[in-house]
Amino acid sequence: MMFLPKKMKLGVFAMLVTFMSTALANSNITPGTALDIRIFGVPNQEQASFNGVRAVDPNGLLFLPFLEEGIQAGGLSSAALARKIEKAYKSAEIYSNPRISIISHKDEEAQKIDKQLITVGGRVNRPGPIPYVRGMTLFNAVAAAGGVDAFGSDKRVKLIRKDKISQYDIKNSVKDMNTPVYPGDTINVPQKTVWGN
Repeated sequence: MMFLPKKMKLGVFAMLVTFMSTALANSNITPGTALDIRIFGVPNQEQASFNGVRAVDPNGLLFLPFLEEGIQAGGLSSAALARKIEKAYKSAEIYSNPRISIISHKDEEAQKIDKQLITVGGRVNRPGPIPYVRGMTLFNAVAAAGGVDAFGSDKRVKLIRKDKISQYDIKNSVKDMNTPVYPGDTINVPQKTVWGN
């Protein structure tokens, strides 16, 4: 066993703490990160619709099936986000004992792919990232996510671009339907109100 002077031990310890802090910060989830998410402890047919790669939107939010609101993923580790998702499903009484597995794809190639995605969340049939196609409109993007589900409001669709949130009626307004969308945009379809809006 090698013995080091006390000052040197403190210096080595400080370097180790700095290294670990940097490594942890670099492993945290950031906007645009692609996450390979798997769920266990739920019926097989629901696993099939849940499992897959999803992108964190520009605001650090992750949109998942059956959850009305996005989950703040930015700044968390994959393990911390997995626990947060499990808790969200339990709190909403959707699943009693879900187990989530997340693998973060933070390599450069994955980030290039992420930049060409649009995230559609909320009350759509297939929430998650969809590939951006040149000339895509708000209506096209919602349709690519399987369309608005039975409980969704296509009269109050939110388009989030950087820090700006705009609301559109893609059911009755042709102008709103044809609103252009761009890579990195997030679209959220809210639940209908009690008045059906």
